[in-house]
Amino acid sequence: MRELALHILDIAQNSVAAGARHIWLTVSENEQGYFVFSVRDDGKGMDSEMLQRVCDPFVTSRTTRKVGMGIPFIDMVTQQCGGHLELQSALGKGTELTAYFAADNIDRPPLGDIVSSVQVLLAGAPQLELEFAYNGANGSLVFRTQEVREILGEACDFANPEIYAWLGAYLKEQLAQVQGKEV
Repeated sequence: MRELALHILDIAQNSVAAGARHIWLTVSENEQGYFVFSVRDDGKGMDSEMLQRVCDPFVTSRTTRKVGMGIPFIDMVTQQCGGHLELQSALGKGTELTAYFAADNIDRPPLGDIVSSVQVLLAGAPQLELEFAYNGANGSLVFRTQEVREILGEACDFANPEIYAWLGAYLKEQLAQVQGKEV
């Protein structure tokens, strides 16, 4: 994958497949010299044996194929970019994956379209509660689906074209502010 937003979407979709009802997604532009993203969930989690083997591309819990490339690939990319991967998980409690990339590493893939990744994730998992935090050069953005649901009530369906479009425009505007860019 050429952009980190697609890795983030892949990992978050794994969380949904693992039964997560809540996902916490955090992106930090410069955290002690690292560009960092973290995906934490309350899904089924992994036992210690699977946690030790999950970076092996020939290990997967899926029954539809015999390889799992998502985590091994992001692990490889972090290492190539002067960073590392941290993975914590416990059965019945969920999983947290944190990827660190040297902030100034020329080989670090760009973040890419994180807004579209959030939109696609929510459209594909309508019951999901998401907290998306972005820490940028000019401040922070925190978006919570719970707050939108409190305002819209029963009408809140992130797959609805009007809500989907609003979400994209809102997040792009907010993200531009914390990144110090023009909309």
